[in-house]
Amino acid sequence: MSHPLVSIIIPCKDEEKTIGIVIGKAVSTLKQEGLEGEIIVSDNSTDNSGEIAQKLGAKIVTAKKNGYGNAYLEGIRHSRGTYFILADADDTYDLREMPKFLKPLLAGEADFVMGSRFKGEIKKNSMPWLHRYIGNPLLTRILNMLFKTNISDSHCGMRAITREAYERLDLKSEGMEFASEMVIEAARKKLRITEAPITYYPRLTPSKLHSWGDGWRHLRFMMLYNPTPFFYIPGLLLFILGAFMTLTLAMRGNVETTSLHSFVLGSMFAIIGTQMIATGSYMKVYGIIHNKIEKTGMTAKILDYHSLEYGLVIGMLLFLAGIVLGSNIIFKWVSSGYGSLSEVGNAVISVVLAALGIQVIFSTLIISVFMLEKKDNNK
Repeated sequence: MSHPLVSIIIPCKDEEKTIGIVIGKAVSTLKQEGLEGEIIVSDNSTDNSGEIAQKLGAKIVTAKKNGYGNAYLEGIRHSRGTYFILADADDTYDLREMPKFLKPLLAGEADFVMGSRFKGEIKKNSMPWLHRYIGNPLLTRILNMLFKTNISDSHCGMRAITREAYERLDLKSEGMEFASEMVIEAARKKLRITEAPITYYPRLTPSKLHSWGDGWRHLRFMMLYNPTPFFYIPGLLLFILGAFMTLTLAMRGNVETTSLHSFVLGSMFAIIGTQMIATGSYMKVYGIIHNKIEKTGMTAKILDYHSLEYGLVIGMLLFLAGIVLGSNIIFKWVSSGYGSLSEVGNAVISVVLAALGIQVIFSTLIISVFMLEKKDNNK
């Protein structure tokens, strides 16, 4: 059996009003361009979308689980083409614009072509104001900054990619994060990425997108790939500020009467900063385990077995320092006959040292367990 040149993958969930229109445009465009292609509809509908698509000649597949990413993963798994076109079933993207995507791929000028609604035309009432002027531009800007890309519409659902390039990406996301993962992995794998200006049309049926939820999922996914600007940098700055405030005020003395609130605030900053750094470390190790972050440079040194042992030692020393200082306060209190005691400053420092020590110890243990899993996976 000969393999088609183009596989058009269409995820579909309850789009019986538009799926026939979308397939009709795909068929007519393939015929017009003289291209041999197949149309695969990854269907999880409860309406007649699947039956309509099948009657029009599309191959119907069904993912075992719901989800935008699952639909594409299942559809591509059953595809046979050399080039993939990805588009939605709601007719917001016009598949008659396919030649714009295929031309650079067929010419060997690109590996991955992203549609750009912002460089093309966005029809009235097709994109909510929040998405058009805040959500999409902001998330695209963050993605460009973090992963050194230069695209204008990172969440456009119409895309094209060569089979060879797709297989290099090793995509796994089951939900809406699939869109971000595809772009991020393409940047990591140094694919040649270009854009095609397209027209974006209004939906005939209510949107299935959840603005805040989906936006957060995309942002969280980017954090997983690069936690440094989200956790490490602000956490380190907060810790330095908190430690500076706490130590400076402690050296001045009489914090109980002159600057108690600032002293407590500085201590809280130090603890929160440490927690942010620890959270960033968890995310980074998780990313390394799942091959989303390279274990190189400073990261490799920090995650070295001996470095983790040093972390345990440092944590224990901090914790013991807090316990010793706290015990000294208790001793003074007992010696004074359990009367009033002016040791608030030392008490706060004792608690902070103990808390930081426990945080460092637990973080080191958790990271050590994660790294054991990484070693087991590599066997």
